[in-house]
Amino acid sequence: MSRNSAARTAFGPMVLTAVEQNEPADRRLVDDDLAELFLPIPMRLLVATTRWPAVRRALIRTSERTGRGLWANLACRKRFIDEKLDEVRDQIDAVVVLGAGLDTRAYRLNRQTRKLFFEVDLPVNIARKAKTVRRVLGELPLSVRLVALNFERDDLLTALAEHGYLPDYRVFFVWEGVTQYLTEDAVRTTLKGLRPTAPGSRLVFTYVRRDFIDGTDRYGTRTLYRSVRGRKPLWHFGLEPEEVAPFLAEYGWRLREQLGPDELMQRYVAPTGRKLNTSQVEWSAYAEKM
Repeated sequence: MSRNSAARTAFGPMVLTAVEQNEPADRRLVDDDLAELFLPIPMRLLVATTRWPAVRRALIRTSERTGRGLWANLACRKRFIDEKLDEVRDQIDAVVVLGAGLDTRAYRLNRQTRKLFFEVDLPVNIARKAKTVRRVLGELPLSVRLVALNFERDDLLTALAEHGYLPDYRVFFVWEGVTQYLTEDAVRTTLKGLRPTAPGSRLVFTYVRRDFIDGTDRYGTRTLYRSVRGRKPLWHFGLEPEEVAPFLAEYGWRLREQLGPDELMQRYVAPTGRKLNTSQVEWSAYAEKM
């Protein structure tokens, strides 16, 4: 990814998450009271306007025109990851967020436990994250390590080890909204690098369907397809749901659960009573190291 594309893609999910906080608690898809604070001033001002329901609904409608169902998918994947992490929090030694962007998970969890967190991203995003955390919290918590890395070139475990990571840690890996931006070689290299991970470690990652990447099925999101697969493609890698289990097994992981649009709708969207679509384009997978 280029510097510019990396800088752009970190903001969108956090704007969405911040807007969700303006929904009543029983209609909210995800909870994150730090999301708005981690945004730059112009985006915080945009989020502030969505305190009015009419503005919020208009913004969501605009998002739906770009990528039908992706608003719910992006919000619900964060909810899913938070739930899985909470389930095993006492069984792991560290959390590694691959492609951390402006994610607030480390700082929210730091209020409850001093679990060691490693946030990994491109140097431009790590520099921005450090500046943002100091602005919001005053200083970087001792339990959080920021790790600058290029997934296409650098060795992940070497970079983590330089920041205090130990090979016998049982780790919860979060790989959210990243794999589609990488080449297949980079995805496989990352998984190869995680082979020594201790048994019992967990991995949650999201992926885009391969049939969307190759244009076989655009799932009613032509505008999105043009923006990510146009003349200068941003998205490169995809999988099909039935391929995930054998793909992970190659690297020593056992698939435990997958969430597609039907599961997202039933588990998270329907209980809110909101009339939102979910998308086939992106899925979430949860695995355990064997």
